[in-house]
Amino acid sequence: MSYENILFHIQDGVGVLTFNRPQVMNALNPSTLAETADAVGRAAREENIRVLVLTGAGDKAFVAGADINEFLKFSSLGARVFAEKGQGVLFDLERLPKPVIACVNGFALGGGCEIAMACDFIYASDRARFGQPEINLGLIPGFGGTQRLSRLIGRARAKELCMSGEMIDAKQAKELGLVARVFPSEQLLEETMKIARMLSSKPAAALASIKKVVDCGADVDLRSGCALEAEAFGVCFGGEDMREGVSAFLEKRKPRFKGTMTS
Repeated sequence: MSYENILFHIQDGVGVLTFNRPQVMNALNPSTLAETADAVGRAAREENIRVLVLTGAGDKAFVAGADINEFLKFSSLGARVFAEKGQGVLFDLERLPKPVIACVNGFALGGGCEIAMACDFIYASDRARFGQPEINLGLIPGFGGTQRLSRLIGRARAKELCMSGEMIDAKQAKELGLVARVFPSEQLLEETMKIARMLSSKPAAALASIKKVVDCGADVDLRSGCALEAEAFGVCFGGEDMREGVSAFLEKRKPRFKGTMTS
């Protein structure tokens, strides 16, 4: 697929997906969702992509929400289909067996906040702003915002943000646990890429296992989650990366991971 609404490139094992509609603050329309889905699929398939970073073009917005110009075209059924398609893309992003970092350089509102929450963690510019303002349009979040936000910051605060449409800054978002780190705006991409490159050097199978066990474990009781962890821990012992990592530690050298699970 050729892209008109996003940019995608690979650098040092890191795939960088940039929402590229700065004239509308990178707002989401059906074409942008389709291109994003294609890029996420590519990141899943291509072994040379070990980490995925999402960011926005320009210095104002990550994604400022869905393209409201599209809304008056929707019937109730069309709106539901649009929401389900958006949710599907974010489920694919969430299930990607590789680390995914949201590099939020500005407004992450509505669908933009929802995309960021579907990533493994969020790094934000000190100029970033987050919110689910759909209530101001007589709507509710449609791409999973009510569900992921409540899981990340708790039900009461999530309901408050969704019901009020309040916008919060990066400092507040970090205090709530929504954002992992905040960087000065001019350093955000550089610092994000530095960490992404570090993650790209880690054993791919272990990274995928951590992501799967943490995400699946969050939806089950503690004993079941620990059982998932023990199973994944055992599987890691069947991979050559474990033997390489342990050997390198004992030999006091840097490990050379290959990212495979075969003996």
